[in-house]
Amino acid sequence: MASPSVPVLETRDLTIRFGGHVAVDAVSYSFRPGNLVAIVGPNGAGKTTYFNLISGQLRASGGAVLHKGEDITTLSVPDRTRRGIGRAFQLTNLFPRLSVLENVRLAVQALRPGAMGLFALADADAGTLEIAMGHIARCGLADRLDERAANLSHGDQRKLEVALLLALESEIVMFDEPTAGMSADEAPVILDLIKSIKADTGKTIILVEHKMDVIRSLADEIMVLHNGQLVASGEPGAVMGSQVVREAYLGTGLH
Repeated sequence: MASPSVPVLETRDLTIRFGGHVAVDAVSYSFRPGNLVAIVGPNGAGKTTYFNLISGQLRASGGAVLHKGEDITTLSVPDRTRRGIGRAFQLTNLFPRLSVLENVRLAVQALRPGAMGLFALADADAGTLEIAMGHIARCGLADRLDERAANLSHGDQRKLEVALLLALESEIVMFDEPTAGMSADEAPVILDLIKSIKADTGKTIILVEHKMDVIRSLADEIMVLHNGQLVASGEPGAVMGSQVVREAYLGTGLH
């Protein structure tokens, strides 16, 4: 168990180079338990690359990623997932031919001692089913239990991905542009779901997002990247109030 003073997640001088291009340049940041941190910046700022370094999709050229004080820089994506670092969207989390219930049940089952093989679809015990159905209901999919994942709308697939993260008991939940490609009706549902996860579970949430109204409504802290460097961070009001950030990084359309 980490000391309360130890960040739940930290990057120290995290860097990645692609040839002669430094995409993320010595970024250091501490993520505190229970906070929602929004990563913002213009296109090409290094947001998604930094995100990929944290979740393990990319291997750092320098610096470190620490989880509760332990260096996890060289750990694989599955190893980070087992440590409670879960990433929604842009991951092939869903089994498209399986139902909503089967997808979530397998995730619940995977955490249990002596769990069956991942593709063993024999009837689960009542406890596993109850937990799975609870996550599904929380994510607004109780009426889609038997629907194949492949047949869900884009918005419902994203809800299912959140249910999987909850089922895997992810302590740190990462969302890469959670409302991208969603309809005007679907986006508020996902945002409300993220709000409820933050309010009710105490999970640490890391969010890459472009929409300022989303950031205002969700974030405890903002970190601003530009040309791969961390140029500003802190409470949303203070960061958005910075003239340099408003003009150069976030745009001037903030009111």
